[in-house]
Amino acid sequence: MTQSGDDKQSGEPPPRRGRAGAVARDTPTLAAAAFARKGFTDPTLVLRWAEIAGPEVARLARPLKLSEGPTGGVLTLKAEPGASLFLSHETRQICTRINAYFGREMVTRLRFVQGPLAMRPLRRAPPRAALVPECDPSLAFRGAEGLREALTSLARWRRRGPAAD
Repeated sequence: MTQSGDDKQSGEPPPRRGRAGAVARDTPTLAAAAFARKGFTDPTLVLRWAEIAGPEVARLARPLKLSEGPTGGVLTLKAEPGASLFLSHETRQICTRINAYFGREMVTRLRFVQGPLAMRPLRRAPPRAALVPECDPSLAFRGAEGLREALTSLARWRRRGPAAD
């Protein structure tokens, strides 16, 4: 069987098999599919949850699923055990915040599922820069710039102490 001349002259190379593609090319598609499986056509609610619900609510609960019901949207939140009772009293306020953020009636009811939340890493404050005294020998070093910066950094660390890191 022979190939026609049109097939050989197409500008695109044939797809390669058995080779990994660039991750950045597939990430938006995979992320959109993952959000869509949970009912989030717009991932903003999940990504900006702390900003929308407030830091106290975000510390206690996270959005799991958004489903459309006959009376409106139902947002399922995973809450720390014991916190769902507290949050159930705040339902109207949380729904109002969400709807105000999106500018439309998006959520009318909240549903709570109890379970431990994954801990988010704490943001550490950048370490204070300790001043190196002028008599420190690291400042007298006259060698390669990279080595001089490393020695100065070591001198700062020594002054600050390992407990500060």
